[in-house]
Amino acid sequence: MSSTTPTHSDAIEKPGKQTLDMKLEVVVISVSDVERAKSFYADLGWRLDADFSVGETFRVVQFTPPGSPSSIHFGTGVTSAAPGSAQGLFLIVSDIEAARAELFGRGVEVSEVFHRDGPGKPVVSGRDPQRRSYFSYATFSDPDGNEWLLQEITTRFSGRIDSNTTNYASVGDLAAAMRRASEAHGEHEKRNGGERDENWPDWYAKYMVAEQTGKPLPL
Repeated sequence: MSSTTPTHSDAIEKPGKQTLDMKLEVVVISVSDVERAKSFYADLGWRLDADFSVGETFRVVQFTPPGSPSSIHFGTGVTSAAPGSAQGLFLIVSDIEAARAELFGRGVEVSEVFHRDGPGKPVVSGRDPQRRSYFSYATFSDPDGNEWLLQEITTRFSGRIDSNTTNYASVGDLAAAMRRASEAHGEHEKRNGGERDENWPDWYAKYMVAEQTGKPLPL
């Protein structure tokens, strides 16, 4: 082993040691018809960021899903991968039924929602009965067969986000979080005799931060 080869222990972040950010920016997918793919992703409501060519042998098109920090590239001369070879590309949503309905309304063939009770467990029809994060899915594909996987997440695993902040990706995510807080607050008021809680903004804030950081939810 070379003295410059990192070992397993080297790869573990040491306490107090700051790690340089490495943010995933772009995922490259392969398509057989650039114009057809461009039309498909535009119809999804994704933002077209770029479309430029260099001669006749290179063209790159960039789209970004709503609320996503990462984008996709496809085009001509971008990748040697076979068209349609990208599989299991995750799209995280806060409400999988609403996301599926929106895609369906845009003319996309989307699978029924399904869930698994854990890694490697059999597929079960319908959304996870307990609405647990990471358990509910639906799939759709672009015209070449590149597969996208919708996954419902409302509460992140510990360590996935800064514990001192919330991390809502879009207005839709924030609105969905507020609706969940509203429903939970209604139950909170019922448990307390049905009296109106005038301090509801603070309760909402506590609930939403706890939900995002994986801490116990207020009762």
